[in-house]
Amino acid sequence: MIRPRLLRADNFTPPARTPWGGTRLRARFKGGAPLAADKAAYRVVGESWEVSVEPDFPSVDAEDGRTLAAHIADDPGGWLGEADGFDLLVKLLDADDALSVQIHPSDDDAALAEDEGGKPESWYVLAAEPGAGLYLGFEEGVDEAAVRATLEAQGDLSALLHFVPVAPGDVFVIDAGTPHAIGPGVTLVEPQRVRAGRRGLTYRYWDWNRRYDANGRRNAGGAPRALHVERALAVTRWDAPRGEALLERIRLRAGAADLEAAARVEPQAGPDGPVRFAPLEVARICGTGTTTLPAAPYPRGLTVVEGAVTLRGDDWQVRAERGRSVAVPAGVGAVEVALEHGHAIIAAAP
Repeated sequence: MIRPRLLRADNFTPPARTPWGGTRLRARFKGGAPLAADKAAYRVVGESWEVSVEPDFPSVDAEDGRTLAAHIADDPGGWLGEADGFDLLVKLLDADDALSVQIHPSDDDAALAEDEGGKPESWYVLAAEPGAGLYLGFEEGVDEAAVRATLEAQGDLSALLHFVPVAPGDVFVIDAGTPHAIGPGVTLVEPQRVRAGRRGLTYRYWDWNRRYDANGRRNAGGAPRALHVERALAVTRWDAPRGEALLERIRLRAGAADLEAAARVEPQAGPDGPVRFAPLEVARICGTGTTTLPAAPYPRGLTVVEGAVTLRGDDWQVRAERGRSVAVPAGVGAVEVALEHGHAIIAAAP
């Protein structure tokens, strides 16, 4: 029977992989979720790969222990619908320190290998410490020569970037060729599109001149993270809008979710808006009561960040509380959704 699958809550990446990670994700969003002993012992959690078929960090069915990829292989038509593959990756991300300044190539970049691709993404801000924000695009007047000179001098590249303070409910879309970095004190949901069978590439311009030991801890005598300066510069869209002009195209200030209001689905970004973005479709479901999630010809991922959400079909029911995610196959059609002071993000790569 084709039905949504509740996924394990502890698909965390190791702290050494995310030396910038914090403690808010585990304490605030995963505090009531079942975690394996080794994952519960992590000192920080930078990323939780909530909905994933990536081999390195695959999502696992909380009920039967099988991977999401295995379920899709059993019934590709029922899971994928009209989609060519499962291109969606959804992460929860928590930054206690700034992430590296990075950029993604486009899928059709001529320099990519056959098994490589881009990684267009969206950010939905869940929490932000006072003054926290994002770095999005270079400031007006900054050209390749200025960036290269700053990097060669081991200068502060963030001084050339446009800083954007954020608040819960802010939505951003990040397309190929846009320099970006998540600043400290930000927790967010990050839906991404990674083409099935490809590795989504990230190129780092700069990592704040930091060095780390083998366990991912800051250490002046350690080693820096790998950078990809030439490729990052090569894929930068130097002619793209900057500053407020860029924000007008990529940001929606949706505000905090109202959990007391009637249950509803609120589109955030996608091919039809409100923020127009062809690679991904992102909406939030929030409130109390019952609403309907319309049918879609492609699979989706739902991540609950407050309260509880129950998905219902003719002969199945899946309940997810804060910190849990559900993979929703295309073949289930329209879904009844019951919310108990619920707040969830649902995403797809159409």
